[in-house]
Amino acid sequence: MNKLMYLWFAVKTVLCSCSSDHKENGFDKVRSDYKISKIGKLPSVADESSGLANGTKAGTYWTHNDSGGKPELYEIDEKGKLLSTRQVANAKNTDWEDLAEDHNGNLYIGDFGNNGNKRQDLNIYKVSDTGGNPARITFRYQNQTAFPPPENEMNYDCEAFFHSGNHLYLFSKNRSKSHNKVFLYQMSDQPGNYTLNTSDSIEINSQVTSADISPDGKTFVLLTYGKILLFAVDNGMINFKRPVGCFKIVKKQVEAILFLNNKDMLITNEQGQIFRVTRR
Repeated sequence: MNKLMYLWFAVKTVLCSCSSDHKENGFDKVRSDYKISKIGKLPSVADESSGLANGTKAGTYWTHNDSGGKPELYEIDEKGKLLSTRQVANAKNTDWEDLAEDHNGNLYIGDFGNNGNKRQDLNIYKVSDTGGNPARITFRYQNQTAFPPPENEMNYDCEAFFHSGNHLYLFSKNRSKSHNKVFLYQMSDQPGNYTLNTSDSIEINSQVTSADISPDGKTFVLLTYGKILLFAVDNGMINFKRPVGCFKIVKKQVEAILFLNNKDMLITNEQGQIFRVTRR
């Protein structure tokens, strides 16, 4: 059964392209100026890497496992060597799906994976670089009234977010069988309990698995199974009206992305591989 599942996934990824999104959203162009190179292998302790953030010094990175993993962050170098392990006190890894970071040294752990759209305990751990117990940001989706909802309303999974200004921006992983809409949600980065309304949405013909914003705050990217979509940030405003570019990436089950600088990116997949995306 697992072999059939992986075969289906591989075929779906290979067939994924930017063409449908180009037609639907009318973005500027399909990009061909990115080179994707395998540069390392994750340590065995991070066997289902699902998020990336900058580590304690240049050239190091935090990652973590997804659902069922230990409530720990693993610091690695770009080759995948394990440098340190950080336990997150008073936290549970129900379904950790992405990492974000702000300019004050805080990490945000997105414990909001919701494959079955059944969860009512969605939260984000805000971890200070000074240690101590993490603060919690809890939330619910205003439009969700059934757990789970009908199959054509399976819009309440999330595996991707980033931090900008004083806000977190979350992107849905659509599991609906009736449309391909990806929803954007905006929320405060302060501890509290929030009800989220949709800020915007566009059609993306692939499931979104991670997101990040460039250090200069001018570009953000969405990683999906099979491609990367680029978006512009206009005068500090997150613009989710349409992508400005797209390029294909067929590297198995990619789940985490991080800007290394304003152009290049780091990507990991759940098969333990690390890739560098370089703009030529």
